[in-house]
Amino acid sequence: MAIMTQSEAKALMTRVIGFSKAESIECNLNGEVSGNIRTARNTVSTAGELRDIILTVQSTFGQKTGVATTNEFTDEALESVVSRSEELAKLAPDNPEFMPILGPQDYIDVNTHFQATTDVNPAWRADAADACISVSKEQNLVSSGFLNDSDTFAAIMNSKGLFAYNRSTDINFSATIRTEDGKGSGWVYRDFHDASKMDTREASRIAAQKAVSSADGKAMEPGKYTVIMEPAATVQLLLNMFNNMGQRTADEGRSFLSNKSEEEGAPKNRLGEKMFDERVTIYTDPQSPDAPTPPFAGDGAACQRTDWIKNGVVTNMPNSRYWAEKTGVPYVPTPFAGNGLFGGNTSIIMEGGDESLEDMIKNTRRGVLVTRLWYIRQLDPQSLMYTGLTRDGTFYIEDGEIKYPIKNFRFNESPIIMLNNLEALGKPQRIQGCMIPPMKIRDFTFSSLSDAV
Repeated sequence: MAIMTQSEAKALMTRVIGFSKAESIECNLNGEVSGNIRTARNTVSTAGELRDIILTVQSTFGQKTGVATTNEFTDEALESVVSRSEELAKLAPDNPEFMPILGPQDYIDVNTHFQATTDVNPAWRADAADACISVSKEQNLVSSGFLNDSDTFAAIMNSKGLFAYNRSTDINFSATIRTEDGKGSGWVYRDFHDASKMDTREASRIAAQKAVSSADGKAMEPGKYTVIMEPAATVQLLLNMFNNMGQRTADEGRSFLSNKSEEEGAPKNRLGEKMFDERVTIYTDPQSPDAPTPPFAGDGAACQRTDWIKNGVVTNMPNSRYWAEKTGVPYVPTPFAGNGLFGGNTSIIMEGGDESLEDMIKNTRRGVLVTRLWYIRQLDPQSLMYTGLTRDGTFYIEDGEIKYPIKNFRFNESPIIMLNNLEALGKPQRIQGCMIPPMKIRDFTFSSLSDAV
């Protein structure tokens, strides 16, 4: 059993806390049931399932903390992991940034679990993979893809009476479809909490169409262009920006939100400044109908909707309890997104507009349509300048029509500049757990050509 109900998780962690001899103890319980199927060259290559539960115990004496983990839940194993964490705590040095554990919290109701995803089985995955393969074979194309579904739970309990529990499901599918000669490539990605929304055949048709239409791209001169970016082309840039919005790095002069003023008494960060186009609003919301999250942070703090950027103004900055207390500002937690190597992105939501992708194309005299960006790397943390490549379908637009495919570009651009050069926004779409609108952006910088397809 890799998924525990709320009552089962609470009962187990109550047993754990009962073994504690520390001044305080916190338990984290994370369980997962997941399955996947991978395809390559129009056939299934691998498939698998994973089931596991991990208990993490954190014991504290004064400012000394020790952590131990186990996936065995007999009384003997639980007592052993608690004892081990206490031994490690006594050996640890004092933590100068230690913060005591939180007390009970009030959590809002969220809807992150869908039975349709829990019910996904190997036959369902095989049918989903076959739909992609069939679309590819019908057009003499070559496909590869990956589908992963998961049912997870996370629970937190401590000796001060805090208890948090959330169960969540997720399913995601990606496919790359290419022409047989490798000269055309299309790509698509879909993810949902609810597997009943997943249509791998419809998604694969989009990738196939882009593969056919992107073959033999023409070379264009690098430079600044008006670009229409599908959500997959901007989501990672926006996530990178959000992940660099922390208050501490700004206060310490290490981020794009650092205030460089040398005036005495000047704020150390740019909280409250208008830094983006007034149409830019980015927030997190555990109760979002399309991208819900757990209602608590990794430390158990309660989360509600938080505006990070509102009408172009930086309205909140993620911080830690320690840094909030040190600087005398409110603690602003972000929703729990998973632990360790398999932790996900924070589910950010960007408000959009009314234009469809087709409308944006019709209203463009000369520009470039970008399917996605790839191999993104940071060049400068102070300006958030990034470089990377366009991939899997890049097209030239002229007089409101897609004229022909073009060779891919390397870009050098910052999401700060990008969000100040907005011309139009479309309806937000789910991508990588986020809600991101298609965007029309002027003066996007393409620095050189790329031979990638």
